Amino acid sequence: MDTFVKIRRELHQIPELGFQEFKTQEYLLSYLQTLPQDRLVIKKWKTGLFVMLHGVNPKKTIGYRADIDGLPIEEQTELSYSSRHEGRMHACGHDFHMSIALGVISYFAENPINDNLLFIFQPAEEGPGGAEPMLASEVMKVWKPDMIIALHIAPEYPVGTIAVKEGLLFANTSELFIDLKGKGGHAAYPHQTNDMVVAACSLVTQLQTIISRNIDPLDSAVVTVGKISGGTVQNIIAENARLEGTIRTLSPESMGRVKKRIEALVKGIETGFECECSIDYGAMYYQVYNDHNLTNEFMEFTKSQTDMKVIECREAMTGEDFGYMLKEIPGFMFWLGVDSSYGLHHSKLNPNEAAIQSAISLISKYVSLKGN
Repeated sequence: MDTFVKIRRELHQIPELGFQEFKTQEYLLSYLQTLPQDRLVIKKWKTGLFVMLHGVNPKKTIGYRADIDGLPIEEQTELSYSSRHEGRMHACGHDFHMSIALGVISYFAENPINDNLLFIFQPAEEGPGGAEPMLASEVMKVWKPDMIIALHIAPEYPVGTIAVKEGLLFANTSELFIDLKGKGGHAAYPHQTNDMVVAACSLVTQLQTIISRNIDPLDSAVVTVGKISGGTVQNIIAENARLEGTIRTLSPESMGRVKKRIEALVKGIETGFECECSIDYGAMYYQVYNDHNLTNEFMEFTKSQTDMKVIECREAMTGEDFGYMLKEIPGFMFWLGVDSSYGLHHSKLNPNEAAIQSAISLISKYVSLKGN
């Protein structure tokens, strides 16, 4: 079995949530310590890592970021190397991302180039967000790269394919939590209560008018309520209710407009249902915006490789906190085809492991070109 497929399978068995990636960090450190140490410097950051591989005649530093956290999903793949952590799964490919990064580090540990390479193993991409605080860390102030690269697996594309575009790739995103508090009571006496289930349902319907009536039709935005909770039993009118959802916009300006309308609608609910409401936007991720020159250069380079196909994709409403790094550092993110029947965040996601070695090869060749 290929070394990095084996690594992927071992990492796949120990998924951990954001800022809880203790076993993951330990595993990464254990592997990194097997590499030649003469040019390698490792610094811990919370549950993540900064790994500097010094070049032989550096003029710049090239960064590469891999996210390391899992998701709160019960795995249903029935693979022999399924998650050993109940209710946790690498259902977004971060096990792939880590194994590919380790493969690239291993290559350059044995095949030095002129420039420095900074590998960032970032926790909490799925929430509450690790990129922004990692970017603001003291380590990054000293080691801040001159350019940065990241990838994300894409189940819908075949192995041997990347998908990328210059400019906007992923949307601005924000979590959305709305709590409603009214007056509960007996189900037989609704006139003596303020029913928060009814109020919550009314608010959900109103939220869906924002995109159609407050956002430019030539722009794109999404407001999704993914979870409603309220009440205790069938014969008690709910005193409390909670909506949990997400906001996604292609422009930062639209994000502001959507939030302004949400706040206005919530005030209307407070008046109409005589209740109290609070809004929490939770984690917010900046758009992923690929540098035009570097992205086009990478696309042309990849097209020259006989074993890799390039697709120029459209922007997506996906959220990724790598956008914070690209806001400060020129670089790009691309989709890596892994040919899976199930999509990201699905309990049966099973990416094709052949993509691991092809990605290691592509990135190593490109970085060799940029770093010499």
